Amino acid sequence: MIDFWPLIGVVIITLGLAFKLNTLLVILTAGVVTGLVADISPMQILSILGESFTNNRYMSLFILVLPMIGVLERFGLRERAEQLIGSIKNASAARVLMTYLLLRKVTNAMGLNLGGHPSMIRPLVAPMAEAAAEKGRQPLAEDESQKVKALSAASENFGNFFSQLLFIGTGGLLLIKGVLDDNGFPVQLEDMYIWALPTAIGSVIIFGLFAWRADRRLKQVAKQQENQ
Repeated sequence: MIDFWPLIGVVIITLGLAFKLNTLLVILTAGVVTGLVADISPMQILSILGESFTNNRYMSLFILVLPMIGVLERFGLRERAEQLIGSIKNASAARVLMTYLLLRKVTNAMGLNLGGHPSMIRPLVAPMAEAAAEKGRQPLAEDESQKVKALSAASENFGNFFSQLLFIGTGGLLLIKGVLDDNGFPVQLEDMYIWALPTAIGSVIIFGLFAWRADRRLKQVAKQQENQ
């Protein structure tokens, strides 16, 4: 009979996230409980957790990034970004976000990790998009501002997630190749990354339509304000 108790970690993570508990604490608890029900000693569990942390210690770099971004914002990074966009003629929120989206895809294709929500979207891209949306009109209403911020975050998601496999040496491609090779389906990396191009191009088109619609609605509101 199959023992399903080791899967209790999945239940713990699901319930923890559903109740919006501390994510790190939920995952740590799920790992410890899963290890205990799988008859792994506490010392072995701690050893596994410690080894996983040291092997993936680059993940903790965000601890250094966040204070740096906070200091830059304290000394006017957002304001300078808004002033820059305000001085560019014919700037719009859609053009700002499409520019960032394309930049993200190009750098991903070159194997460069440029961007991220805490390091680019919040301090730079979102303020620039808001400033572009406010050109020639009254300040954005709260719901409009939130929509522009959400679209800015989406530009990072579309730009990064749907272009991660464009670089031939990315970890995702190597993982897929390893799984396929182990199951008797040998493939070449040169062929795999080419098949990622349609997804990357499709994501640009889809996001472009979303950005264009959002820009159009903002311009309609601006015209209504002018006629009042």
